[in-house]
Amino acid sequence: MWLGSEVMFFAGLFAIYFTLRSTSPELWATETAKLEVPFASVNTIILVLSSFACQFAVFAAERFQVHRTSWNPRDWGMTEWFFVTYCMGAIFVCGQVFEYANLWHEGVTLSSSAYGSAFYMTTGFHGLHVTGGLIAFLLTLGRGFAAKNFGHKEATTAIVVSYYWHFVDVVWIGLFAVIYLLK
Repeated sequence: MWLGSEVMFFAGLFAIYFTLRSTSPELWATETAKLEVPFASVNTIILVLSSFACQFAVFAAERFQVHRTSWNPRDWGMTEWFFVTYCMGAIFVCGQVFEYANLWHEGVTLSSSAYGSAFYMTTGFHGLHVTGGLIAFLLTLGRGFAAKNFGHKEATTAIVVSYYWHFVDVVWIGLFAVIYLLK
């Protein structure tokens, strides 16, 4: 139910972006030229790969394997894979902050134009959702460490957190396509 409301929230942000874009095409042409598409592409790849790490964590949780049994990634448990996912998500957020700083120096700010408003609202709310996912990973990791007997309840928590993370990734793929590729 909650993810459904999140879909509607992001649908509204996409609608704002498309509406403003259709009313100011010349503004979009000049402002999108300032975007660093190669940098954003690498950042996107990092986020998408984090979904794979997240899914490996779910597979481990479903086996009730909290921790690694060896240094081989095939033997990693939920905590190791969620830690990798967390690191990749944190790198993505840092990449967004870096991109914001560069755009700010280019004169693209939240209040500079309709484009700036739409760009920062859509990517900023997504960044907040990624940050929320990072917090959820920390809580899930803590729960994994605190559980005396890792069972269905803890595994279900890991699965639900992964649903949210995959959702955030899919939303970013849509945002990336709309903002960076469909200039």
